[in-house]
Amino acid sequence: MHKPSRRAALGQFSAALALGITGSAQAADTATSPCTCGLVDAHSHYLPPFYAQALADAGLVTLDGGFPVPPWSEEKALAHMDRHSIDTSMLSVSSPTVGFLKDSLARQRLARALNVFAAELVQRTPSRFGAFATLPLPDVAASLDEMGYALDVLKLDGVVMETNVHGIYLGDTRLDPLFAELHRRRATLFLHPTSPPCFEAVGLGRPAPIFEFPLDTARTVTDLVFAGTLTKYPDIRIIVPHAGGALSAVAERIAMFSTLPFLPQRPAGGPDEVRRVLAALYYDLAGSASDAAIERLRRLGSLSHVLFGSDFPFTPAAGIAANVAAFRALGGLTAAEHEGMARGNALRLFPRLGSL
Repeated sequence: MHKPSRRAALGQFSAALALGITGSAQAADTATSPCTCGLVDAHSHYLPPFYAQALADAGLVTLDGGFPVPPWSEEKALAHMDRHSIDTSMLSVSSPTVGFLKDSLARQRLARALNVFAAELVQRTPSRFGAFATLPLPDVAASLDEMGYALDVLKLDGVVMETNVHGIYLGDTRLDPLFAELHRRRATLFLHPTSPPCFEAVGLGRPAPIFEFPLDTARTVTDLVFAGTLTKYPDIRIIVPHAGGALSAVAERIAMFSTLPFLPQRPAGGPDEVRRVLAALYYDLAGSASDAAIERLRRLGSLSHVLFGSDFPFTPAAGIAANVAAFRALGGLTAAEHEGMARGNALRLFPRLGSL
């Protein structure tokens, strides 16, 4: 395991203070026995050269309203992990995955190339990397085929889906075959936000990750809850990013309005079903490690479903350092809770890692 030096820890903490992510009250209120163990990062991204080139060929030098496409390499990823005492990173392709390609066959080819690249990376260093499979959505039949290949042949650790697929949110019945197959496999699904279809109207000229990503996360989870998808397919283990985005702020409102009689779709079990479904989800702390976020997640469910996340390489280096420092300094936790969020919860979710 990689343990941060005192100098590194102080440097990260200073970065956190500089960004204003952790305040004096949080810094003072450290955990009962803060975990200095190596982390498992449930939210990390990869951009192999051929993917970056495909984005560039499509004119995408920035993403989701202005976010620059960051440089990535295996060497950069490992250096980032060593710098922050991250033992293992679970890799996924971020927004816009392969959906920016208009041709269905081109999406299938790029998704396959990404999944093969990820599998080779994991096979070389299985203790350092895991990976979520990319699907060539919105083609559901091709996505089912790719899911089977990625999980059965390439042995990837789960699947990533965006919060909407060209404006189709995840509770839509057109996506039911994917959720049925994920349920059958008891697979892990990592949700990643993308721009909403109305982004040009509501984005106010700011990149989507600032505000629209947290909202689109809450929007698609609400859609899954009201459509009954997560009750119908309860064996899917779903990771919701960024501490649930805006979900924790609206969870009680969702529950309260879940019994309105005029709704065309509503959870059959009412508020109890809403709370049960939200408690069954997993939540990562990418860009979100704070005492306030932890308290909101406690209200949603158990801290045994909270995972560390870095959002490398899309979050700037100073922001990652601040988030790691804030995570190390979380207060009001037992040693078991802190270590669970650092690595134990992820090892239970991905037992392959625990056997290495």
